[in-house]
Amino acid sequence: MSQAMVSESACCKTGSTGAACQPMPLAFLRSGDMANVVRVRGKGEVHHHLENLGFVEGAAVSVVSEQAGNFIVQIKGASVALDRSVASKIIVA
Repeated sequence: MSQAMVSESACCKTGSTGAACQPMPLAFLRSGDMANVVRVRGKGEVHHHLENLGFVEGAAVSVVSEQAGNFIVQIKGASVALDRSVASKIIVA
């Protein structure tokens, strides 16, 4: 079973239904939305940096604000600013 399927099942068991259970890029979320990190796409420095910031499988993330494709998110007690291209690499459900 794939990582995405496991995370999707776990999401659905918590009572979420419909689109909320579908893995999607963080860039699709809007202000006030909450989700869990399923995986971080990509390789190299950006992937490693995102993991160091707390974007690891299972971590809860909430969108504090979103304007013009730029995001401020809360993860593991810290606020992090992301642009749309980086937010697109983070898959959440």
